[in-house]
Amino acid sequence: METRDFITYMKQFNDQVQKYFPPKDAWTPTDEALYKPDDLFRIPLKEAYPMQLNSIKHTFTYQYNNNKVYQNFCKERNFAPTDIHTLDDLEKIPLIPDSFFKDYPTGRDFAVWLGHIFTGPLPRIVINQKHPTYDEVINAFNQAGMTVAYSSGTSGRHTFIPRDQRTFNISEYAAAKSVMNMIYPLWDPQMYGYLLMPNPKKTNVYAGKVCTIYFDVIQDIQVAIDREITTELIQMTMTGEKGIKSNLVKYIAKRESKKMIDRIISWLEYHHKTNNKIAIVGAPYILSFVMKKLEKEGKRFDFGERGGVATGGGWKAYEGSRVPVVDFRKQVEKILGIPEKYCLDIYGMVEGNGWLVHCPEGHHLHIPYSYYKPLVLDEEHKPIGYGEWGQYAFLDAAAYSYPGFLMSGDKVRMLEHCPVCDRPGPVLEPEIKRAAGAEIRGCAEEVRRMMSVDLSKD
Repeated sequence: METRDFITYMKQFNDQVQKYFPPKDAWTPTDEALYKPDDLFRIPLKEAYPMQLNSIKHTFTYQYNNNKVYQNFCKERNFAPTDIHTLDDLEKIPLIPDSFFKDYPTGRDFAVWLGHIFTGPLPRIVINQKHPTYDEVINAFNQAGMTVAYSSGTSGRHTFIPRDQRTFNISEYAAAKSVMNMIYPLWDPQMYGYLLMPNPKKTNVYAGKVCTIYFDVIQDIQVAIDREITTELIQMTMTGEKGIKSNLVKYIAKRESKKMIDRIISWLEYHHKTNNKIAIVGAPYILSFVMKKLEKEGKRFDFGERGGVATGGGWKAYEGSRVPVVDFRKQVEKILGIPEKYCLDIYGMVEGNGWLVHCPEGHHLHIPYSYYKPLVLDEEHKPIGYGEWGQYAFLDAAAYSYPGFLMSGDKVRMLEHCPVCDRPGPVLEPEIKRAAGAEIRGCAEEVRRMMSVDLSKD
């Protein structure tokens, strides 16, 4: 099969995911900045930065006018939409700490809290239970047409983000497009996939939920964790909760995890005998366990350039020491035969809709700078220059249903452009650190916690 040129490749992808596009006559500056460019990481800066300014100003204005909580937050800091004139003014937008989305009550008051942080008119929410659980409240919102999803840290305290369908669509599309841009020319709709995450239909964990679009771009998808994942289960596994119920959950998880790894190996063995292309997407720790067993059994594959791996977050070892992503890539090439250029890591979080992806040439994290502005802050939460370590923050124009102007608990170092490839925009250095005292978080951290206790000893 001849390699498609990039424009044809992206047109085929866009045709495949048209349901994630808003109507053209309803496009905002953010939609122009995300959906229109073929490659989010190769937009000339003179074109991209006006897009960035217009899209972020538009979304900030919308949040200011429609979210009373955020409007009051901005008024206390004497900042309004009329204060934005240039790119430099964007750095003055008031930033919300990510802990804000962890500060919530229980029961019906949790539903009220979600309603307050949601931007725009809420659909009619029906909660039948007198004292509903978090999951029952989330399901009530989602049955009304929303997508409330969550992540979690080591304390078991969840981060809840309410998205309307438009915001969720744009988040999914942005994630998929970012990967498609970097993985060219590997993707083909006829390839086979394995999702190393919970089934999106059986969980509200954002790491699983945002992968729904994966099922629309690949013809055949197998799912590693095909059971219901609730907030209660996540809390048990993230906090090391004790008790009969917790012990039973861990026993079942251990048994199921071993079966899961065997299923993945069988899938790899089957497709290795064919000419099928494969795409493995999700938590790196699941694939790490798979490769560990394969190496122990003396098995290797040679998928070559008909295989690709895209992982998301979770890079903490069981003892707390850091596992370099470079070692993971080398292991993928050694055990699966998939070249390092097709083993890419993705950096994103439940609060954001901007997805940073490794470039295949140098594996630096490239930023979708047309609608998303990264910031690195000093100890006084002031922006600092390129090349210095600081707290990661971002301005996210794609967050329509909640204010997406946030400070995270991550420490990063940003460079003005990639030192290896020729893409023009800013990048983060490959390794992301957590600030002292901050919880371990990431797209795959919940999954890692659910598995590491059970499998790391085998």
